[in-house]
This record gives sequence, structure tokens and C-alpha cells, in this order.
Amino acid sequence: MNERIRFVTHKGKQILLTDFSNCSAAEVEKIARAVPEYVTSQPRGSVLLLTDFTKASFDAEAMRALKEAAVFDKPYIKKSAWVGAENLPQNFEQNLKNFSRRQFTIFKSREEALNWLIAD
Repeated sequence: MNERIRFVTHKGKQILLTDFSNCSAAEVEKIARAVPEYVTSQPRGSVLLLTDFTKASFDAEAMRALKEAAVFDKPYIKKSAWVGAENLPQNFEQNLKNFSRRQFTIFKSREEALNWLIAD
């Protein structure tokens, strides 16, 4: 799991990378269920989160796990950015925003997302 959920440093700032790229729906579900353990080990309101959905696959269970993690993690997240969101099922982004009461800013590349996350 460490290769899929890990802290990276970008310009001196710590960012939690959740990498769903090229994952099957079952892998997406497994990773999503593990994310809260990493997020909740950090101070509330401190986590800069980059999620990469590039070429990931989804089914109902994967979607449910993502929604549950987003709600559970909310108190710990400072900013959240997505890459590869075009792979998400239609309307999922809006459903997740409504369900979790969180915002997810979408970027075309990891570099763009990383730079936005560290900007104050």
C-alpha cells in the first residue's frame, strides 16, 4: 500500500499522495479504505491531499469506499486536488461534493495540482 498512499515533499511542503492511477475497481476500493488511516494520523485541518485517478476503474463498491473516506477525512483536510478526474463516472464528482461537503479542485497534471496545493 505504501506505493499507492504516501507522503511526498513538493517545494518543502508535505503532501499526501493517494495514487489510484491504472487501478482496477477492486484496487480502488482497497486503497480508498486505507486512506483514512494515513489522514487521521495528521493534525486536524493540516493535510494537503493529491488524488490521482488517471486510468482508474470504478464500480459501486469502489465509489462507496471513496465517498466514505471523503466524509471520514474531512476534518483533517486543508486542501484537496484531483488529477485524472475524467475517468470518474459522470456526476460522481458532484455527488461526492454533496455527500462529503468538501471541494475537490481538478487539474490536468500532478505538477499543476502540487503547485496549487502548496500555494497559500
